[in-house]
Parts: sequence; C-alpha cells; structure tokens
Amino acid sequence: MQQSQDIETHTISVLVDNEPGVLARVIGLFSGRGYNIDSLTVSETEHQKHQSRITVVTTGTPVVIEQIKNQLERLVPVHRVMDLTVMGQPLERELALIKVAGKGEKRVEALRLADAFRAQVIDATVEHFVFEITGRSKKVEQFVVLMEPLGLVEVARTGVASIMRGKNST
Repeated sequence: MQQSQDIETHTISVLVDNEPGVLARVIGLFSGRGYNIDSLTVSETEHQKHQSRITVVTTGTPVVIEQIKNQLERLVPVHRVMDLTVMGQPLERELALIKVAGKGEKRVEALRLADAFRAQVIDATVEHFVFEITGRSKKVEQFVVLMEPLGLVEVARTGVASIMRGKNST
C-alpha cells in the first residue's frame, strides 16, 4: 500500500517547561531540518507548574509531520506533543489588527465588510480605521484580501490558538 505524499497542514500542541531557551530549541528543530512554521503561538498556560503551550501550525507530507512530532517529543523540556489535527476537529482562532486607510466610498465599503465579518473598529480617524477581527485563519485571511483594494496599510496577526473540543485536555 502506497502512503500519500500530499502536503497536509497540521496544528501541533506542545506542552513545555516555561524556561529560557525552550522556544529557541523548538524553532531550531524546525529551521535546522528545513520544516516551515506557518503559525506559532506561545504562552504560559499552567502558572503553578511553570509550563507553557506552544501551538505550531506546519505543513508537510504525512512522513514529515510524523518526523516533526517524533523529534519534538525527544526535546528535553517537552512534556507532551499532541497533533490536534489527527485527534479531531480542534477549535482554532486567530486575532488580527488590520489598518485600512480610505475616504468616501472605499471607507463605506470597508465598514460594510467589517460589519459582515463581525470585525470591530478599535481606532478611527477621518483617514483610517483599525479593525480587530477574530476567527479561523481562513476568515482572517479572507478579510485581509478584501481590504487590500480598499486601502490596506498594515496587518498584525497573533497566530493560531487551538484547543480540542469536549472534556479531554490537550
């Protein structure tokens, strides 16, 4: 039986000790082997245990994804590696701040689209808006693409935060 060599996108959650150098070691694993990181989010999640969660969105063939997970598991400060994509439909969200400059009809259109995407205006002058949008990465990307012809100035994105559905923890 032949294994699929199609490129897949996976969201991987890595529980690590919250100590200096851990993130550099995880990133070094990716860069040293030529693996790409599409999104990276890190934050302390268990203060009492001094542990952080690193959420990585990466792409590769099934063999490459397995190699990434196996190599992450071998890093010393890593407690757990979970492939949320394999485990089921994880809840994934991203936050973005999007600055759009425009006047007249373009300004009206930007506000209309923001309303349709449930984006919030968090700053405004007579010449620009800053929108805040939260949702799946595809939704954020779609909003950014629609803002380009309306005067897109700048985009800041947080990266993906992800968690499994149901009672089990990651």
